[in-house]
Amino acid sequence: MEKSAHQREMSPQDFVDEVSQSFRKLLTELNISNDMFIRTTDDEHKKSVQHLWQKLVDNGYIYLGSYEGWYCVRDECYYTESELVDGIAPTGAEVVWQEKEPSYFFKLSAFEDKLLQYYEDYPEFVGPESRKNEVIGFVNGGLRDLSISRTSFKWGVPVPGDEDHVMYVWIDALANYISAIGYPDNGEKFNKFWPANLHVVGKDILRFHAVYWPAFLLAADLPVPRRIYAHGWWTKDGEKISKSLGNVIDPLQLVEKYGLDQTRFFLMSEVNFGSDGDFSHEKLVRKANTHLANELGNLCQRTLTMVFKNCNQAVPTQIQQFSSQDEALLAKTRALRSTCGEAISHQAIHKYVAAMVSMIWDANKYIDDMEPWALRKTDEDRMATVLYVLMEVLRVSAILYQPLIPTSANEILDQLGIPKDERTFDHLETCSVAKGTPISKPKGVFPRLEFEEEA
Repeated sequence: MEKSAHQREMSPQDFVDEVSQSFRKLLTELNISNDMFIRTTDDEHKKSVQHLWQKLVDNGYIYLGSYEGWYCVRDECYYTESELVDGIAPTGAEVVWQEKEPSYFFKLSAFEDKLLQYYEDYPEFVGPESRKNEVIGFVNGGLRDLSISRTSFKWGVPVPGDEDHVMYVWIDALANYISAIGYPDNGEKFNKFWPANLHVVGKDILRFHAVYWPAFLLAADLPVPRRIYAHGWWTKDGEKISKSLGNVIDPLQLVEKYGLDQTRFFLMSEVNFGSDGDFSHEKLVRKANTHLANELGNLCQRTLTMVFKNCNQAVPTQIQQFSSQDEALLAKTRALRSTCGEAISHQAIHKYVAAMVSMIWDANKYIDDMEPWALRKTDEDRMATVLYVLMEVLRVSAILYQPLIPTSANEILDQLGIPKDERTFDHLETCSVAKGTPISKPKGVFPRLEFEEEA
């Protein structure tokens, strides 16, 4: 950060203020909600990190020595000679030789056996399985004590009692998880939220979270998070996305071109979460058109158009006893929350999406089999019952679709006449589509997208 700020002829604080704001903007633009946005420049965070450092000193895990070796500025990581590939970091980034300088060290080597035992005792601690194997392999290769301070720059949290040194970024950065919830002063809040059930991180920073972080916590007599899950990277046409290759994909441009929910839907459904995935404009268009416009959007439009035209512009009231076909579809609807919950408990976002897609596919088959447009001429009460069942399926599906496509899901709930205070997961079982609720003339939710060959 200090180096990048200098290149921009800015102070480090002004530079990180600008970077931080870009992330906040991205969250808003992508309709991602968060309870808190912590910055490691916050004064309370600095106090928390310094307390953690002192705890590590008091417990005998920090000592003063000297360091020289390969350091990667971009990765903010130290690499051994054996880890370098053709003289560069395994991530493809440049490394620089750090001349010998005074440094505080953390006794990481003392935690080699402890960590291996922890991975064995808690096999779900690191996921997915392939990443866990990488972590175990790294620790099995031997852990060296970790250089955790620098004197060659000033941007960072000063080491307590020795302000010539600033802390290694990963002690500072990782500690934000506990400083954000009041460590060490707010015991009630800290005890409520710690240990975390889950950290979701990029695969390139898994080592810091699955090796260094638990070692720091164990050394400070603090509980370890219950699970660390590493997601993969997107590639483009089989190649890593990078500025040098000129294949960078701007998420805001995707939103502008295809729509926010269409973009979110593709990114959460295209690949197994935890694996790498190859981005394609054509795949995005095809997936959005198939599952959103053709299946979910068309089901909603067909159902609500029939209700509006044939049921006095309101949710049907003349409901017969449900048939076996009705009950079968409603049973799957009632099980949907559990199915989605099981997927999310294993960070399988793609399986969550697959469950939603399957639910809508079944509902489309049901409407085709029941043919309410034909029932309108022969049995209006049966028609009304079929339409009511479909509205209930749409209600549950739209509520569960909210984490994936929040804007569109709520547009569907609006058209179904579902009150805004009945849209949480808790309302899935306790509420239903209220009979007789007026509805407006339905509108299409998902416009069809057109694929254009890239120039």
